[in-house]
Amino acid sequence: MAEQHQPGAEGAPVHADRDGGGPPKWKIIGPGLVVAATGVGAADMVATLVAGSQYGYALLWAVILGVILKIVLVEGAGRYTLATGKTIFEGWKSLGKWTTWYFGPYIIIWGFVYGATAMSSAAMPLAALFPAVDLKIWAVLMGLAGFAMVWFGRYSFFEKVTAVLVGIMFVTVVGLAVIAVPNVPEMLKGLVPMIPSGGVVYTLALAGGVGGTITLAAYGYWLREKGWITPKWMRVMRIDNSMAYVMTGIFVIAMLIVGAEVVRAAGVSISAGDRGLLDLGEVLNERYGTFVGTGFLVGFWAASFSSIIGVWNGVSLMFADFWGHMRKKPAGHKDTLTGGKYFKFYVLWLTFPPMVLFLLDQPIALILAYGVLGSLFMPFLAITLLGLLNGKRIPKGWANRWHTNTALGITALLFISLGIQQLWKNIAPLFGG
Repeated sequence: MAEQHQPGAEGAPVHADRDGGGPPKWKIIGPGLVVAATGVGAADMVATLVAGSQYGYALLWAVILGVILKIVLVEGAGRYTLATGKTIFEGWKSLGKWTTWYFGPYIIIWGFVYGATAMSSAAMPLAALFPAVDLKIWAVLMGLAGFAMVWFGRYSFFEKVTAVLVGIMFVTVVGLAVIAVPNVPEMLKGLVPMIPSGGVVYTLALAGGVGGTITLAAYGYWLREKGWITPKWMRVMRIDNSMAYVMTGIFVIAMLIVGAEVVRAAGVSISAGDRGLLDLGEVLNERYGTFVGTGFLVGFWAASFSSIIGVWNGVSLMFADFWGHMRKKPAGHKDTLTGGKYFKFYVLWLTFPPMVLFLLDQPIALILAYGVLGSLFMPFLAITLLGLLNGKRIPKGWANRWHTNTALGITALLFISLGIQQLWKNIAPLFGG
């Protein structure tokens, strides 16, 4: 292995452990929990809820398949980082300039639109709980809270806050599934792969969309923040990633149960977008009382706010790395790390410019660009990982085996089909569709 240095020194490689040479140990609270919590937001909860209300447990197998595919994808991103000491952006850059031409505009436009979306999502349950305060004010407060936590807090603090939010999400949503009393025989039938009539879109969405965002690619950066940097952490990383997505799977299955047993039984139609969770809150109030309904809104808030702080931290690290390379900064330069000026710029970008969108109608061109670029990201990640985890870009001992390539190839095909579908959905209005 090449000479190792401490990260953060100007121009020094970041491929060095900071644990004093001790044996690697897994802890339940780690980067995997962060990436899984960040990836599951309000939109994923609504998608699963609607699938459960329309098809019962018929798509349970698709949820489980989605968890397996995310484990494969995130393991690949983590393995590349640990095996090479390079960030995912360094890997993308090695594949050609086309990756930078896609990722640069994407991360700027995505951050601007997502900032407003995330703040509004976290504000909705609070506005429902405290209606005397306007939704826009809650949205601004959520943005400022996320900003403060990431701007002033270290990774260890951010990780602990995420763990608390995951605990709240888990207790409220899984507890709600238990109260709803799942139909176990029907759940077992749902393990048999089948696509119900008219359910192709939901099947793809559950298998590919739930828990899948740009933050999957941030996993390697959080490994670095945790101090898991060299190949000796490979086994720990795999346990960390797998256990985190098993928890995500339990969480998503719980939402499917609530959709099948509560929403379907109530015979109500759930609104599109985050507002669907407010509809569920009203159904829960009527069926189980205000204590359960209020508890669910708290869980809704925890899921949304965990996405805010996860994105504010993880995607800011990705941007800092990207911009550092654009400015020809060496790997590990202080400007590209947590608290560096490029990191802080993106935290500001996520927080304050998007607040302008609260005052405007939806800017059609911006929303269109966001949708088009966003629909391409997961196919981009899956395809580029196939390139990075084979051949000379990774040490031979950590390269893909045939079964990993098969799994990653299936993942890539799923995301390509899902991406094409989302792409058409976004551009169809231009052609009168």
